[in-house]
Amino acid sequence: MVVGGKKYKVLIVDDTPENIQVLMGTLKDQYAIVAAINGEKALKMAAAEPRPDLILLDIMMPGMDGFEVCRRLKADPKTRDVPVIFLSALDDTAN
Repeated sequence: MVVGGKKYKVLIVDDTPENIQVLMGTLKDQYAIVAAINGEKALKMAAAEPRPDLILLDIMMPGMDGFEVCRRLKADPKTRDVPVIFLSALDDTAN
């Protein structure tokens, strides 16, 4: 979304490059998109200026999963107010 000539910045975090490409293709015209392929990179990118306006975060990633990334984002004063939307390929509500 563009407001006052500024595109909102969206950080996509997913360990599957194909998922990142699909989301980027869908959102790139309306938003400034940046992407990270793991939790560690996501935390660094989220804390960098300008901070993202929204984070789309995969839950199931090797190493640091999406839940841990979110916990760390919300514990950091620099990133705690950035909204996070979880993404998952799971179709079972039990997970």
